[in-house]
Amino acid sequence: MKKVKIGLIQSSCSNNTEANFAKAEKGIRDAAKLGANIICLQELFSSLYFCIKEDYEPFKFAEKIPGLSTEKFQSLAKELNVVIVASLFEKRAEGIYHNTAAIIDADGKYLGKYRKMHIPDDPSFYEKFYFTPGDTGFLSWQTKFGKIGVLICWDQWYPEAARLTTLSGAEILFYPTAIGWAVGEDKKVCDDQLNAWQTIQRSHAIANGVPVVSVNRVGIEVNINFWGKSFVADTFGEVIFESSTDKEEVNVVEVDLDKSNTTRTHWPFLRDRRIDAYDAILKRFNDEA
Repeated sequence: MKKVKIGLIQSSCSNNTEANFAKAEKGIRDAAKLGANIICLQELFSSLYFCIKEDYEPFKFAEKIPGLSTEKFQSLAKELNVVIVASLFEKRAEGIYHNTAAIIDADGKYLGKYRKMHIPDDPSFYEKFYFTPGDTGFLSWQTKFGKIGVLICWDQWYPEAARLTTLSGAEILFYPTAIGWAVGEDKKVCDDQLNAWQTIQRSHAIANGVPVVSVNRVGIEVNINFWGKSFVADTFGEVIFESSTDKEEVNVVEVDLDKSNTTRTHWPFLRDRRIDAYDAILKRFNDEA
């Protein structure tokens, strides 16, 4: 049986980037001690979630990928024999920035990057001001412990992204995340939002027959209460692990990659796809029907 141990690092962040990075490194080391093979950090782990407002100051946090941060993670991955998924603010060129995940193999090799494809623009989530939409497409990478696909936060709501990443060969879908409630929001609204967020990702696991790993942050930043609840769903969409809403946690969860074969044999959704009939999905809205 092909079992892999997944490390989830759920943290709060401060305005001290060095402290945030040190906290992430400690979390990775702690997860490795617990036996983790693949470790995922939350979205934009090294800073506060600066997209709460439009401001030019946060652009100073952006960096080249590969660059200094990836070099540090490469050294750490090699030392600990772990795969690392790290979400960073990428400066591609003057005036071109991306929300990007770097993938580091357990031997320290930089495997590549995924640039967030779907960019939100909602109150307190003004990401279009900061990030150029990704152009990497939907990818997967062969690591020492399995072939992984990485998507980022807002990508969670799009079944097309999960499907295409799975079709690229991903055995696990990872979602580094920064999502929360508005401070003072009605409890019923909060519960509904959290349930919808988890339900859509569980559906990706079911529809594609792969485990899904979602890693969120915690803590209150300005007017957002990040709700944590990092979780792992198996190939049937069952939540096999779920963290708290408000605590920093390092957790390691074992998933069985061989279950994908069993799931897809009994629920052959990939077999029965009508790829000859899906052209209309390339339209924004089929209002000519």
